[in-house]
Amino acid sequence: MNDNELGMGAKITRRDFLDGVAVAALAGVASGLPGCSPQSTTPLRGPAAIDYPPATTGLWGQDNSSYAVMHKIRDGAFWATAPVAAAGREHYDLVIVGGGLSGLASAYFYRQARPNARILILETRRDFGGHAGRNEFNVNGRLLLSNAGTQSMESPAEYRPSAARLVRELGIDVSRFYRYFQQHRYDGLSTGIFFNRKTFGRDYFVAGAYTRPWSDIFAGAPLSPDAKADLIRIHTKEIDYLPELSPAERIAYLKTISYSTFITKHARCNAGVLPYLQDRPYDLFGTGIEAVSAFDCFNAGDDYGMEYPGFQGMDLGLGKGKWRREKPEPYIFHFPDGNASIARMLVRSLVPGSIPGSTMEDIVLAPCDYRKLDDPDNQVRIRLNATTVKVVHDPDPSRATGIQLTYATPHGLQGVSAATCILACWHVVSRLIAPELPPGQKEQLAYRVKEPYVYTHVALDNWRAFKKLGVYQILAPTSYHYFTMLDYPVDMGGYQSPASPDDPMILFMLRAPTKYGLPPKEQYRAGRWELFRTPFFEIERNIRQQLGAMLGSAGFDPARDIAAITVNRWSHGYAYEYDKTLWEHWAPGQRPCDLAKRPFGRISIANSDSSGAAFTDTAIDEGYRAVGEVLRFG
Repeated sequence: MNDNELGMGAKITRRDFLDGVAVAALAGVASGLPGCSPQSTTPLRGPAAIDYPPATTGLWGQDNSSYAVMHKIRDGAFWATAPVAAAGREHYDLVIVGGGLSGLASAYFYRQARPNARILILETRRDFGGHAGRNEFNVNGRLLLSNAGTQSMESPAEYRPSAARLVRELGIDVSRFYRYFQQHRYDGLSTGIFFNRKTFGRDYFVAGAYTRPWSDIFAGAPLSPDAKADLIRIHTKEIDYLPELSPAERIAYLKTISYSTFITKHARCNAGVLPYLQDRPYDLFGTGIEAVSAFDCFNAGDDYGMEYPGFQGMDLGLGKGKWRREKPEPYIFHFPDGNASIARMLVRSLVPGSIPGSTMEDIVLAPCDYRKLDDPDNQVRIRLNATTVKVVHDPDPSRATGIQLTYATPHGLQGVSAATCILACWHVVSRLIAPELPPGQKEQLAYRVKEPYVYTHVALDNWRAFKKLGVYQILAPTSYHYFTMLDYPVDMGGYQSPASPDDPMILFMLRAPTKYGLPPKEQYRAGRWELFRTPFFEIERNIRQQLGAMLGSAGFDPARDIAAITVNRWSHGYAYEYDKTLWEHWAPGQRPCDLAKRPFGRISIANSDSSGAAFTDTAIDEGYRAVGEVLRFG
């Protein structure tokens, strides 16, 4: 299909966010500072200021000035041309760098311990919440919500006391999600599999994966006879592919080989099965099967109910065919906007009058008055569009009585002082903006590389094509987006998720921009570079082409049926995790993240990077720990 047939010129809402910032807005802070203005002469489209970020509209272009300030600090080129910072007249008991869940939780816990304290949160983006962002759509007069990043509370029964207490005190009763999450909304619909022409030779769609016999699923697939036979075998036969080893020996060995090696060497599958399985670890590991150990694949568990085939005949300590990591709770603890509602409830608690209401239900539709966030009368102030560039002790770490911070705004550099500081930003940023940190600690902060992801949300006028095909989610091996699903069906607080196929619907599409064959951290770096360089129109074209190919047989028309597109590019996405048994081997307490988060003077370090786990509860826990450290200073 050509661009006209795809609807590339259609008048729809298009939104492009890079790490939570509207791409055109990324030049905003940078352009006010010498040497940081956009290099491109192409005009960017979109408003200069955003009053309500979740509903930002307009076509947002890509510009190479993205992150210009921080990149110039990284390259040692910022301070030589930076203007003199305006004298800071503000003083706070605590300044928190980063307004994501960890930073907001830090403010929450600190205020509990010091009710009269003055707290300032400096956030580089135009919205709070970090990865816990919110997307709003209006399709034919109907409001649709989705998460921009962090999806759900995973297994809240396993939360540590600090995170569990915060959730409870905010008024979140997780048991209510058993009523709000419509677990039977998509009954009768199954998982579809789409084989694309580029990789497999022809487009082919089949419904019923994990419900119909695998022999039926692969019968018409564009695969060789040997590949089909092998895929059917590893999905259905209970074969022990390591019979000579004990369960403990199997576990130890599977940690040393990739899943692709296990499938080809031990399960003796034809290499033709690999493209079908290649992308399976994307949602958890951000890499292909060549970079994830066989044990991690076995032990991963999967939110979408798609286990890795080949292990069902093997005893790995719990009996034959049993997955070791069985989730204690269903994956249903989901607000309509994901964990953005948790961030919004934290803001409501911290900043009186910013968001009306008092319950977990009324937060869903409650508007946020962004003008209230930085009101001078607030004890807790949240300052958006403020990129922290330097954090130092006053007068020096050994004799410090406080902290001096410098931050960039669209109008230049500003200063502020505080008794203490929590760096709730990414580890890689902490090492750049806190020059006094010991060299060894900076090295540990630089070790991790966050996993890049693209969270695409497409608003459709209806979802009749999914109903006709009999699917609610689709796997698309080696396609631009590997995974597509109808949005989570959650009805709460007056918000009604789409119920009829004639209703407007949001699709969630996942892309992990990996580069096959490289070690994980190199894959992440290469993927991040791709996200910086890819223009929005290229992503949109891929979205339209893929949806047209997958759903076209059911009458879907990408030019007619797409109402809006929001692309959330997380070039610095999931926190780097150290349970990659093929690559990471550390003694307890000696992981780089454990050493990187040590307090230094009056500076403490939070953020989920500090835990080595990309979960909401760990971000909260790290904020709690950091608050305990800075409270030593009174």
